[in-house]
Parts: sequence; C-alpha cells; structure tokens
Amino acid sequence: MRTMMMCQMDTEKANDAIRGDRLDAILGSFMDRVRPEAAYFGAIDGMRTAFVVFDLEDPSHVPVICEPLFMELNAKITMIPVMNGDDVRTGVQRFLSS
Repeated sequence: MRTMMMCQMDTEKANDAIRGDRLDAILGSFMDRVRPEAAYFGAIDGMRTAFVVFDLEDPSHVPVICEPLFMELNAKITMIPVMNGDDVRTGVQRFLSS
C-alpha cells in the first residue's frame, strides 16, 4: 500500500546526530529499508521533518521502519495511506460502477 510518512525529528536528538556525524547514516539506512518513491525534507513547527512516500508491503514492517527513527531521533511519526492521480481515477470508476 502506498504510504506517506511524516517524520518529525526531535531537534536535540537530530543535533546530536549531526554533531556525531550519524544523521546521514540514520536517514540512509531508513531510505534503504523503505526504497521511497519520493522523499522531501523541510521544517514544521521548528522541527526537521521528512515526508516520504513508499510502498508498505505488510503492516508487520512498521516496527522495522519506525523503531530506529524513534530510538535514534526521538521521532514523531505519522503514516497515512495515499493515492496518486491514477489511483483516484481507478477508485472513482470502481465506485461509479458499483
């Protein structure tokens, strides 16, 4: 299922990871696990924030994906199922033909 994750990183933990030259490894490992369709970075509420769209193949993968971010960055994570334009068109057509 296409999923969008918003990951807000605790400022102090992220600062420590930057100072310790670990942030790139933490985020790189995360990217290797999820193989994102898209990833964008910005700031929300004064916190470093990642927006990552990826295929969540099985709900049992959530701990594998999230726990390192919780542990290393004290992250606040929101995950929601999302659709692209083709998915919306397909869903609407299914609705109309039901």
